Amino acid sequence: MAGSILKKRKAPSREELAEGSGSEDEIQSSLLNGALANSDSEDGSDDSSSEDEEADEFPEIGSDEEGIDSDEVPSSDQEAGEKDEEDEDEDDGEEAGEVDEHGRKTVLDSAGNLRYIYPEIDTGYASDDSDREEVNTVGNIDLSLYEEYPHVGYDINGKKIMRPAKGAALDALLDTIEVPKGWTGMVDKNTGGDLKLTREELEILRKIQMDEVPVDGYDPYAPTIEYFTSKLEVMPLSAAPEPKRRFVPSKHEAKRVMKIVKAIREGRIVPNKPKEPEKPAYYDIWANEVPREDHIMHIPAPKLPPPTHDESYNPPEEYLPTPEEKKKWEEEDPEDREKDYLPRKSKALRLVPGYDRFINERFERCLDLYLAPRVRRNKLNIDPESLLPKLPSPQDLRPFPTTTATVYRGHEGRVRTLNVDPTGVWLATGGDDGTVRIWEILTGREVWKIKLADKEAVNCIKWRPVKESAILAAAAGDDLYLMVPPIFDPETEIESRKILEHGYGTAANATKDPTMKEPPGKWTKPIDKLTNQGAVVMVTVKITIKHIAWHRRGDYVATTSPEGQNRAVAIHQLSRHTSQSPFRKSKGIIQRVEFHPFRPILFVATQRYIRSYDLSKQELMKTLQPGARWISSFDVHSGGDNIIVGAYDKRLLWHDLELSTKPYRTLRYHEKAIRAVKYHQGGYPLFVSASDDGTIQVFHGKVFADMMENPLIVPLKILKGHKVTQALGVLDVDWHPKECWLFSAGADGTARLWN
Repeated sequence: MAGSILKKRKAPSREELAEGSGSEDEIQSSLLNGALANSDSEDGSDDSSSEDEEADEFPEIGSDEEGIDSDEVPSSDQEAGEKDEEDEDEDDGEEAGEVDEHGRKTVLDSAGNLRYIYPEIDTGYASDDSDREEVNTVGNIDLSLYEEYPHVGYDINGKKIMRPAKGAALDALLDTIEVPKGWTGMVDKNTGGDLKLTREELEILRKIQMDEVPVDGYDPYAPTIEYFTSKLEVMPLSAAPEPKRRFVPSKHEAKRVMKIVKAIREGRIVPNKPKEPEKPAYYDIWANEVPREDHIMHIPAPKLPPPTHDESYNPPEEYLPTPEEKKKWEEEDPEDREKDYLPRKSKALRLVPGYDRFINERFERCLDLYLAPRVRRNKLNIDPESLLPKLPSPQDLRPFPTTTATVYRGHEGRVRTLNVDPTGVWLATGGDDGTVRIWEILTGREVWKIKLADKEAVNCIKWRPVKESAILAAAAGDDLYLMVPPIFDPETEIESRKILEHGYGTAANATKDPTMKEPPGKWTKPIDKLTNQGAVVMVTVKITIKHIAWHRRGDYVATTSPEGQNRAVAIHQLSRHTSQSPFRKSKGIIQRVEFHPFRPILFVATQRYIRSYDLSKQELMKTLQPGARWISSFDVHSGGDNIIVGAYDKRLLWHDLELSTKPYRTLRYHEKAIRAVKYHQGGYPLFVSASDDGTIQVFHGKVFADMMENPLIVPLKILKGHKVTQALGVLDVDWHPKECWLFSAGADGTARLWN
């Protein structure tokens, strides 16, 4: 729809304003209603022409009779029916003209000539040009000339482009309307409306403000293009034939050669002149030395001692050497001689021969002056022993084991493992002969023996850590035997057998899920021969068991099989006769596992790392990095915050779990691989390490309740008694649960008690 020409109107008087029906509040409400209607129309139709948008932008204000302010603009309805007062006469003349069959009007102009007026062409909403915006076509005319008029120019059809409305009411309305995208707050000089910028234009302005290149894809750090390379192109620059002068001898060069030949003949130029030998340069190091005042820290140069009587050319007879002394002086080395010369006697000064060591003495004197200290320097006299930490004396840290009290003999071959029962009365040992033996600790008497295997060695034995029962777990090959030795009172034996046999009924009543994997352990009864001797339950894991670890409550026992890969660790429950593998995939070759003394935490040691897992949350807590090449054993302190680790690379490492994942202290006292380490769990601040060198190192390791104080580690004693057999020494150690007694198992076939 073509835009209509706004009609100029006079400003209304005060009486007309008073008589008007619309108040200021009604104007603001009508403006607001128009704005809401405008927003709805903008959302609903985006294809309307620029003239329609301008017409819908301002609602109707008042009636024809009512006056409006000079700053306010009539509505679109009034614009459609009104004309400018200046054009009323012309419009009346045009209306008076005749309309022909083509719709043209014939009117007379000011000169009296005929002029045709064609009807306006309304493109309508369906036209392709309906979305075209109004473009001011006034050209380069200064727009300040239009400031007194309600329009700012003309469009392509010659229609006036009206100036946007202004006023306090309109400003209040615009403040309530959300700012559209691309709004800049500036005025477009060509259209007089708001200047809207696209996202691309705003991005260009931002780059210009940030001193950036406003071109997309510009790289300020592009590599330099080498226009000239260092490569020599071997090719002619032109294809022209070579000139003749390049093949004819040069006369100028011949003249220069003849000049050189003439100079050589006359002797002015010597072709091969021999070089003169360079003279050595000598420097006087005291040439620039100036006298200076003595300083309190200055040391004067040393002076030569005054000559003595034996240096005289005519010394007394008592200073002359005897033939024996002369011969002895000549036979000695120059460094061992007391004097560098022998006294000689001459009758006259003119008969004194030249001194053959004169040059040497002068040179040594120069060295004395050159190397002599010139300034005193305060030297710190620090005793190296004072820098070492002061450790308490081992005599003040008693008691600790020092001597062998009892030797337990009876095994054929190596004694691989041993363990003391919770009551502290019995000692159980296992060896390469496949037998498990129980000894009375005080007397060293063997009280019970059972042979579990003929070709397999007993790798590990552990007593159940509960005093109310007497259950012994022993690993021989891939079988785990749970036994009740017949050396206790009948009530204890009956109670222990009930604990082990209770699981048979639970396992029989349990329903098996065919979709579940086969458990890692198979619970069966041993053969009759072993059953009569005290074996109650046998668990087969199909992989050689190397280590056993009991839970503190005695219902769970964990076995470690390093060759089992993902099934290297198996946890067995006594009350239900069930076995499970806690890890789907093992990280490395697992060497040993241990339970925390009082928390639901499982420590798993691989070749180089020790990982702690929270059994309640089933997640990894911490990974310790001892830095050892191959971990052989480890033990957890009774407080639960410290761990000692033994390695095959002869290192003993102390870990503080609250301090760091790295070792707090590294001890290197053994000459060969460490086989076993053990804390004392009965209240004594002691720990021990056993090695293949046949020695046992006893240490004092006190952990303080104050978290700000580091543990105190003091080496106490080296115990020697086991013989090294086939490069193997002490294989296992254990502490008495109450006393300060130490038990050790050696490759020499004996077990020893140290107290």
